[in-house]
Formats: sequence, C-alpha cells, structure tokens
Amino acid sequence: MKKKLVLLSGAGISAESGISTFRDSDGLWENYNVMEVASIEGWYQNPELVIDFYNQRRKQLATVQPNDAHKIIAQLETYYDVTVITQNVDDLHERAGSTQIIHLHGELTKVCSDDHKNHVKDIGYETFNFGDLAPDGQLLRPFIVWFGEDVPLIHQAAKIVEQAEVIIIIGTSLNVYPAAGLLYSARRDAQIYVVDPKEVQPIARTVHFIKEKATVGMKRLWKELVPHSI
Repeated sequence: MKKKLVLLSGAGISAESGISTFRDSDGLWENYNVMEVASIEGWYQNPELVIDFYNQRRKQLATVQPNDAHKIIAQLETYYDVTVITQNVDDLHERAGSTQIIHLHGELTKVCSDDHKNHVKDIGYETFNFGDLAPDGQLLRPFIVWFGEDVPLIHQAAKIVEQAEVIIIIGTSLNVYPAAGLLYSARRDAQIYVVDPKEVQPIARTVHFIKEKATVGMKRLWKELVPHSI
C-alpha cells in the first residue's frame, strides 16, 4: 500500500509559471487593490470590475504552462497516494497530471450562481459578462472563495491531512487562515517538508526546510522521497 502524501501549495509554485502573486506587492494584484477584486465586499460594491478582473486572469492562465514543480508533484503519484490541497485557483496542478486536488479557494476556470455557489459550471478560459445568469436566475459569479467568505472544503482538507504520513508545504507563507491551520491537523509522526526560498514563520513541529524556489526544491525533494531515482 502506498504511503499517503499531502501537498499544500500556494502562490509561490505558480509564480514560476508566470502567474502573479499579490502577497508581496503592497496590497496590489496586477495593479488592482486586492480587496476590490478578491473580497465579498468588493463583489457587492462593483461586480463588473470583479468579473472583468477574473476574465483577464482566465485569459492569462491560458497562456502559461505547468512548471517542473507541478510535474514532479504529479509524478509522485507513481510512488505515493498523493492529494494536493492548494490555495491556488489556477489549473496548473491538473494540467501537470495530478489527479486528487482540493482547491480551497475555488477555481478560476469555473463560474457559479451568486446564491451559495450553486450551479457550478466549467467555462475553461472563456470570458463571461456582468448580467449573465445561472439556471436559478441568480447572477453568475467567479467560482472563487474571497476574503470574507467561508472556506467550505477546509474540514475535508483537515481530515486528509490527519491521515498523511508525508506532508509537503510549497509556495505558501502559512499566513492565511484557515489554510495555515491545516498543518496542526497533522499526526505527530508525519514527515513534514517546507519548500520556500524565503523565511517561513516558525512552525511548532519538526520540519525539514528546503530553502529553494519550487522547481529546484521539488527536484531535491524527489531524490529524497524516491531514493532509487537518479
């Protein structure tokens, strides 16, 4: 039976594919105020701006490719029972070949009804317009979990982390809750690795730090997790 491996990924892994992050840019994301385009308040105040913003992000996503870190994570499924729990809304893990993925913060390639995120529809990299309606008559909105909203998959993710024998944290500063609290669901004997070129806040667990960007760090970790590899 394969060991259970859980990978917690954040914006840092997709940055190497050319997708912008907003954590390091003074509250701006692609020159937009984050709270205007990534909060439930922003949606209610200016839904047209929010829709336009995510239409642009979707177009950009169509132009980038999974990087070596995404691909190595997918390849780990040959040797481990891998679940990816990601804070990212892009589809790069899927396109790299990972098969078990939980998107905590939603998915950029999908839209849903404004009423409790029902009627989820995959639109790929297409755009949609303010005023487009879901089958229930509600406005269509991006299928994104914004600041100020509950994270519906967090409890499912915590149960998966509880079972993991190996945990990899990559491209996330562990500052955003509730996702940051997932690590504390881990069993005491779990092997925990953190791949990040920057200083990560102290973790009250025994952790193996790999201070490298995602692609370099995953290549190093592959050799440790798959000992017979070259």
